Amino acid sequence: MKTEGHPLQVGAPDPERRTSPILDRDSETEEALAGNLEVETGVCYFNDQAFGIGEYVCSGNELLHCEERGIWVLKGPCRPV
Repeated sequence: MKTEGHPLQVGAPDPERRTSPILDRDSETEEALAGNLEVETGVCYFNDQAFGIGEYVCSGNELLHCEERGIWVLKGPCRPV
């Protein structure tokens, strides 16, 4: 659930549902975009739910940011509400 100023808690990725690639660092983004990684444009998916570029979500205790071409990038720990 989303509270004011806090990202939505989405839980763990379900392997049977659509989730965009999750990268550990910003530096990996360039490599992924240059490779054959299948990516979308304009949206990231997490367990079949679409999120716009620039949105943040919490997956467990990890803060994820939806970046260009639909790739999640790990930004650090989620802060408790």
